[in-house]
Amino acid sequence: MAEKHAFRLLLTWKNRHYNAVSRFATTYQCNNSHTGVSDPLQHTARATHRQCSTRPHVFDYFGWMGKFTPCYRVKGDQVLVITEPTQFYEVLKIKARKARKRITIASLYLGTGQLEHDLVGCVREACENARKDGNCDMKVNILLDYTRGSRGKTASSRTMLQSLLKDFPSCMDVSLYHTPDLRGLLKRVVPERFNETIGLTHLKVYLFDDSVIISGANLSDNYFTNRQDRYVLFNDSKSLADFFDNLVKTVGNFSFKMNHDNTLTLPDDESVHPFTDKDDGCRFKRRARKHIQNLLTSAMEETWNMEDESRSSDRTHSEDDEDSSSGYDTLVYPLIQMGPFGITHDENITLKLFRSASQGDEILLASGYFNLTDHYMNVILQESYAKYGILMASPEVNGFFGAKGIAGSIPTAYVHIANQFFKSLVWYGQTRRIQMFEYFRDKWTFHVKGLWYYLPGESLPSLTFIGSPNFGYRSVYRDLECQLAVVTENKHLREQLREEHVRLYQSSNLVTSDLFKRKDRHVPMWAKAVTTIIKNFF
Repeated sequence: MAEKHAFRLLLTWKNRHYNAVSRFATTYQCNNSHTGVSDPLQHTARATHRQCSTRPHVFDYFGWMGKFTPCYRVKGDQVLVITEPTQFYEVLKIKARKARKRITIASLYLGTGQLEHDLVGCVREACENARKDGNCDMKVNILLDYTRGSRGKTASSRTMLQSLLKDFPSCMDVSLYHTPDLRGLLKRVVPERFNETIGLTHLKVYLFDDSVIISGANLSDNYFTNRQDRYVLFNDSKSLADFFDNLVKTVGNFSFKMNHDNTLTLPDDESVHPFTDKDDGCRFKRRARKHIQNLLTSAMEETWNMEDESRSSDRTHSEDDEDSSSGYDTLVYPLIQMGPFGITHDENITLKLFRSASQGDEILLASGYFNLTDHYMNVILQESYAKYGILMASPEVNGFFGAKGIAGSIPTAYVHIANQFFKSLVWYGQTRRIQMFEYFRDKWTFHVKGLWYYLPGESLPSLTFIGSPNFGYRSVYRDLECQLAVVTENKHLREQLREEHVRLYQSSNLVTSDLFKRKDRHVPMWAKAVTTIIKNFF
């Protein structure tokens, strides 16, 4: 039944009428209220409503992003916001089975349970179909993290993929990224699991032919059942899919390649080893940076050329020609953050977004592991004019809650970080402009990240960030991250995004000073001291 439901979900957009929305419209009527938000979110700070009849086109409002990152135009009716992990899982399986040209996956790791075995079976089915059809163009590229993907003595992400590599050697490619910062004595003494805090690839890309899902979720059974995350599917968006296909392959070019016997090799003789060279990883980082910069430069030039061509095409089509580029009512900007290589596009654009926000704008920001960098925190507190509603996990829905050993103390560390931020709000007198919310859902965990941006007087969001970063230290400085800035005028997509954020915030409670006085929020002195030292690894 679940599979049939997911399939009907996919058919919804296919049967939906494509409305031609003018790409170059400059104004439209402002709404007077956030209809339906005040009831479930009456405690959330809402934007100050401006009395206005027109406002700048949303593409102009956020168009500055195109100066720093590639921009892809898509039709909003081709974008589906998936809300439940079970739906995410079923869509993954359906898309994998039906893939005919390519499957490209980037994830932190692949679990070893039955659900994961079934998903691998869907990839196998696509490879078998390609072989039967004599389709030599079918390619499967999988990128995982070396440390997390190798965890497990008898079963691991790597063992899950061995049979595929053995049976389909011509179309399978499995890469494992190893951070250059885990080396020498550090690599020898830091135990498994904790070595992941040094750095890893955190990219989450699930691509099938010309459709791509961008998410914060990994490929593990809890992410398919009761771990809340976000997932956005871009159907039939070839240019965007090509970008992410190239991104995953580019990271794979400076990662280990897995062989069918579970051995690992570097891709070519010119590769620089990530952790055995004697220059502290400097050569590896320079080479990796060059690869990524070349990809971004090439992508930006390509999208600029596409924009020039579309303008020329628009001049030759009438305004009511639905086949013209006026049907593209959504702009998508990939935001890359790879701190170890000095690539900080995501951080720079996020900071500029916060700084450029006007009084009356509202930003709803979520982080599964709330640990804002000092830079983000200072800009939100002292430089941004927007109102903020920050959603974070309660200790009970933190992924480390109840874990054995030191890991079990991690939720306590996040309580301390949240308390310190709340005290900053009080100190700066910002508790009305910036509010915090704790998410709780019984027997669930919380892994949501991203933001929703409301312009003044608007009842629907015009912008969302969706992807892997948590706005914390690891995301900015240690890991490889990517998210999308999605700017849209499409009413149905905006409604989906609104429903998504309302649904998440409905399961939350407003944070007040009384929260941190409760016994279950008590943080021992030792935990406060340790958190101060290790917060840069969160």
